[in-house]
Amino acid sequence: MFTAAARAAGHPAPRVLPWRQVLCGDYEFEPGELVRIDSPGENAEVDRLLRDVEDPTRVEGTARWHRRFTAAVREVAESARRAGSSACADPEEIAVMFDKRRCHARLAAARVPVPAALPGPVDGWDRLKAELAAAGITRAFVKPAHGSSASGVLALTLAGPGRVQATTSVERGPGGRLFNSLRVRRYTAETEIAALVDALAPDGLQVERWVPKSSLDGRAADLRVVVVAGRATHAVVRTSRHPMTNLHLGGRRGDLGSVRRAIEAAGGDFTEVLDTAEGAAACFPGTLCVGVDILPGLRWRRFAVGEVNAFGDLLPGLTGLPGSGAEGLDTYAAQVAATTARATRPRRGTPPVSPGAAPP
Repeated sequence: MFTAAARAAGHPAPRVLPWRQVLCGDYEFEPGELVRIDSPGENAEVDRLLRDVEDPTRVEGTARWHRRFTAAVREVAESARRAGSSACADPEEIAVMFDKRRCHARLAAARVPVPAALPGPVDGWDRLKAELAAAGITRAFVKPAHGSSASGVLALTLAGPGRVQATTSVERGPGGRLFNSLRVRRYTAETEIAALVDALAPDGLQVERWVPKSSLDGRAADLRVVVVAGRATHAVVRTSRHPMTNLHLGGRRGDLGSVRRAIEAAGGDFTEVLDTAEGAAACFPGTLCVGVDILPGLRWRRFAVGEVNAFGDLLPGLTGLPGSGAEGLDTYAAQVAATTARATRPRRGTPPVSPGAAPP
């Protein structure tokens, strides 16, 4: 889709470098190229190079993935610099966005509204229970520090001694190994939940207070807002019957107009959502485009940032918000327009390079 956007804007088709090739060091840049760093996606060979796992549905290994991926991104940016090219994203900012603990701390330091989080490391179930009790938190989201797409996330409820529930897409396999599933399930046995947390903890955990979300048509709702060059350009509503609203886990797109009306009925303004997203994006000024997940509090009155995604622009068929400057443009066309307007525009006749991107 990025290739189509570049062509539609009159640019040559981008030169695509597969992530397998990048991770093996088999690439070079030419002077004046603009380098777009994209997601490694769901490629079993690339995942094996990054995590040393044979099955890409495995959950474990995210800390190793983070070390290797961010090292590769740094090398891409440095190689581009040496060649007289430039990258559309800062490698250190990508590293922070892929570490939920560091990202949360950066947002909080900038006074961007975020859910309360446990301050210290959590090395297992017993420590997690003790820390939650000390903080007075009975409902929490337990997130792998380097996860994405809700992989390994537990929506946890502690209702009293021996009364616990976890909602997650994680499935335990032979030997206690963890696998991603497209089916969201509930665990109610503390021994099972403890085993999940103990297996996830070695890769690092971010634990946040569960912010009750507003609802839309009887479904929990949140928003993904795409910010391009500092400006909120696109927004999509995600709804679900589960705590996780990810579309691949059964979430559905909701009606943005209904959300606007609900916010206005509560005495608010939709611009607060956009301002919050832009405030989060401002913490990453060296990155052209980020996707910000906005958590609307009950009755659409308050908003917090749940995640900032370095690769949060995959929203097919979505065009820009009125007044955003991206009207009629999808997320990729908006980025092409923004790079054209910047001084980092590639020289005439030189296509942008897109490591990891796939042709349409």
